[in-house]
Amino acid sequence: MNIENKVAVVTGGASGLGRATSSALSKRGIKVVILDLNAEQGQTLMDEFGSDRACFITTDVTDEASVQNAFEKALEQFKRVDICINCAGIAPAKKVLNKESKAQALSAFSLAIQINLIGSFNVARVAAEKMALNTPDNNGERGVIINTASVAAYDGQMGQTAYAASKGGIVAMTLPMARDLASTGIRVNTIAPGIMGTPMLLAMPEKVQNALVENIQFPKRMGQPDEFASLCIHITQNAYINGETIRLDGAIRMPAR
Repeated sequence: MNIENKVAVVTGGASGLGRATSSALSKRGIKVVILDLNAEQGQTLMDEFGSDRACFITTDVTDEASVQNAFEKALEQFKRVDICINCAGIAPAKKVLNKESKAQALSAFSLAIQINLIGSFNVARVAAEKMALNTPDNNGERGVIINTASVAAYDGQMGQTAYAASKGGIVAMTLPMARDLASTGIRVNTIAPGIMGTPMLLAMPEKVQNALVENIQFPKRMGQPDEFASLCIHITQNAYINGETIRLDGAIRMPAR
């Protein structure tokens, strides 16, 4: 895809991986629609990019009406949607049984599935509907959807049952979604990050951070949000990457704990 003058929607776009992606896209001349629940951070980012190049819309990815409204507003302002990058998500940590051998509350498991998996699908399906309105380019392409999974989809640690299940679902739906949308000219891919230097992870005790980095093969450090953003841009531009999940993890394979 030629990304010049394209319009991208980024969920979770005001913080962490989403913020880095929003910034990278804006620097490449792409108009950015930032969807997030954090209105203060979203507005700050929009002001930084400029109201002619970006807009912020408070959005709950689990709510049908909220997502539909966000895309309608995006079309009102920028007339089209070409790229959708799903970064919104949570990372809960609870064992199936606690120390007293009491079962984990079902609501905790459901919340992770609702936000991470169903939220990603909710946004992707509406994005595809709007991308289908685009005139195809010379390669027949109308749009690109990139979802965010995690290495936990493959080797989830103790306490990550809900998180791993939600991210595994994202990996599993990548190929069938790409197949569903192939005839429309929309590509679908997923990135599975490893240990990334986001504000959430950097807020952990240094001892915990060091233990996580110890399992990374090379380079021996956390991944940078800018590296995630760079991969998003490459996937967008490389028309032959479709139906694929790409691990971005320094060859880490997570231990049990």
